Amino acid sequence: MMDHLTEGRITRFKNLISRRQFDLTVVLENVHDRHNIGAVMRTCDAVGIPEIYVIFSEVHLQEEGIVAKTSSSGSKKWVKINYFENLEECLTEVKRKYKNIWATHLGEDSKDLYELNLTEPTALLFGNEHDGVSAEALSHCTGNFIIPQFGMVQSLNISVACAVSLFETLRQRTAKGKYDSEYDESIPQQKEMFDHFVQRQLNNSRDDSH
Repeated sequence: MMDHLTEGRITRFKNLISRRQFDLTVVLENVHDRHNIGAVMRTCDAVGIPEIYVIFSEVHLQEEGIVAKTSSSGSKKWVKINYFENLEECLTEVKRKYKNIWATHLGEDSKDLYELNLTEPTALLFGNEHDGVSAEALSHCTGNFIIPQFGMVQSLNISVACAVSLFETLRQRTAKGKYDSEYDESIPQQKEMFDHFVQRQLNNSRDDSH
């Protein structure tokens, strides 16, 4: 199977996988604009997040097929979308895999983004463009955080807020050496991802040859 791939491509896959942060994810709740979802996915890929969670509990979003449309983006090749229509089911799954769920939400008990320990297993939850994170979602979270701002308008586009938050996460994790590992096929998550990348590359090569 490996004979069909160049050594450079294999090395690139292994380097990418070795830097994947399997204990970090993003959760999007009822985000309306597929372009925002696509932008979030590109940022997730940039900081090494292997999967995200998308909740569409609003029926009209399910009917519009936004996830399917977003799936055509290039980032979908490298970032897996876990799609849920039930919020509680999604966040139960997220809590099973990640120690903390931090939601972007302005409240009396909100922490500053830069006070969070983002080197722990973490999920960052972002609400939709109009209403933010729902009360139901907040009830499942470890806590809330805000991004410090000093302008007249105290809000950021969701994809921008996500990018700011994730690059602070990258900064903290880089300082902890969490991007310094080498590929290790004895780690099931890494081996599974490598096999997936290789198989997809081979499938694409066969399609191109027809």
